[in-house]
Amino acid sequence: MKEFRGRVAVVTGAASGIGFALCQRFAAEGMHLVMADLPDSPLDSAATKLRAEFSAAGGEVLTQPTDVARWDDVAALAAATKAKFGGAHIVCNNAGVRTMGSIWNVSLEDWHWVIGINLWGVIHGIKAFAPEMIARGEPGHFVNTASTVGLVAMPDNGPYSASKFGVVGVSESLLDELRLAGAPIGVTVLCPNRVPTQIRQNSNRRRPSGEPVSTHQSGDAARAVQAPGVAAMVLDAIRLDRFWLLTHPEFGDELYSRTRNIVESNPAPPRA
Repeated sequence: MKEFRGRVAVVTGAASGIGFALCQRFAAEGMHLVMADLPDSPLDSAATKLRAEFSAAGGEVLTQPTDVARWDDVAALAAATKAKFGGAHIVCNNAGVRTMGSIWNVSLEDWHWVIGINLWGVIHGIKAFAPEMIARGEPGHFVNTASTVGLVAMPDNGPYSASKFGVVGVSESLLDELRLAGAPIGVTVLCPNRVPTQIRQNSNRRRPSGEPVSTHQSGDAARAVQAPGVAAMVLDAIRLDRFWLLTHPEFGDELYSRTRNIVESNPAPPRA
């Protein structure tokens, strides 16, 4: 997808973090925006800020309170997008939460909560928007937010890692299926590493079990990439039709190590 001005972008988890940075970047390109987030999020204030910053760019902003874990909410989001703008060109399935703790200690309700938002939210977004985008036949793009923890698992991140591994798999399947359908729609799977956002703080307020999510940010602060930088990477990935997007290229060493361990631990059977 090369042209952005006058096109329509839908972003979930749009009130803060990477989601809001994506909205800022798209607005600067003159796109119309549909910002979706939970009803108790600062969605309206985020939209007001966006309108003030980019009033001269020409894009309109629509807000739609949405719980991506609920199919009816995401279907309503797609319907509102079509009614206001005629449909979406870019869909960023970005909403996410997390919980931390050993797999056997995380409550089942927290497991359902994380999987419901992080993985079912992406599935709902694809199912709600893809058929109409394919039928319309215009260039488009899906951006599904996964994580490097969806490529290499870490301890105390079982539900989060499981959901993000799922997003990677769904995204790979989506790319192949769109190609088989001959649709001019690309897919990018965004795998952030260290990006300062409010995901842990927001998760603390909403976690069903009430158990706090650690706010400790591990890793080297000097390696952090700010959300606007991630948004710029996403825009480039859409323009170049890139599937994989890692915010930290140095993470490739861990990927090589994991792949090498898989291959070397499972040698080919001897020839007959």
